[in-house]
Amino acid sequence: MSSANRAASRRLIVGGSALLVAALLITVLAFTRGGDDPPRKAAAPPAKGTASASPLTTPPTDGKPGKPHRQNGDPYAIGRVDAPVVMIEYSDFQCPFCGRFARETKPRLIREYVDTGVLRIEWRNFPIFGPESRNAARAGYAAALQGRFWQLHDLFYAKPRRRNAGDFANDKIMAFARQAGVPDMERFRRDMNSEETKEAVQDDWDEGYIVGAMSTPTFIINGKPLLGAQPFKEFADAVDAAKGGR
Repeated sequence: MSSANRAASRRLIVGGSALLVAALLITVLAFTRGGDDPPRKAAAPPAKGTASASPLTTPPTDGKPGKPHRQNGDPYAIGRVDAPVVMIEYSDFQCPFCGRFARETKPRLIREYVDTGVLRIEWRNFPIFGPESRNAARAGYAAALQGRFWQLHDLFYAKPRRRNAGDFANDKIMAFARQAGVPDMERFRRDMNSEETKEAVQDDWDEGYIVGAMSTPTFIINGKPLLGAQPFKEFADAVDAAKGGR
């Protein structure tokens, strides 16, 4: 999508009065983020233990905030496109609680709900912890373009990382990408630094603020929020309730 179309879509999104308040909040928060991203005016094969994705496309950036994309070929998603429950995850690769969820809870959710066709998980970038968070998010997007997002995701979250201390510096990112099996490293480098990638990550980030994700991880399960790295039972109860339409 062109920058003009993105801007038009975003103007439609923030048309209502309630979302206008959220958009104003985004503007204020943008000045507190720091880094090289300007504030907005208004606001493949799967990795082991993950479900398969359809033939690959560019990760979707359209749609209403907080609503699932349900797009075939979305490399940011795992699970059936027609699963009765969709969980949208807003996360930062430097967030320790996101890492805990990825290591301790997500694998069981995949085994018990994704692999059985009940749950689909859709990723959104919410890089709130500084420059290396943005670097990691852009790397994830570049890996997704070559069908290796979830492999890179699993490596990034394999253990706790130091925040903005070099763990997601460019040389480390390239090493992670090679380990994740990204086939074309030169393309990965170009994609990671492209304006398209920066725009796509920023779109996710803006969406997170619009839906009220003030911390990470934040989840939306069939429209209902669940905050933080809760115990597995909390997620299971939320998925079961959503499946039953409650």
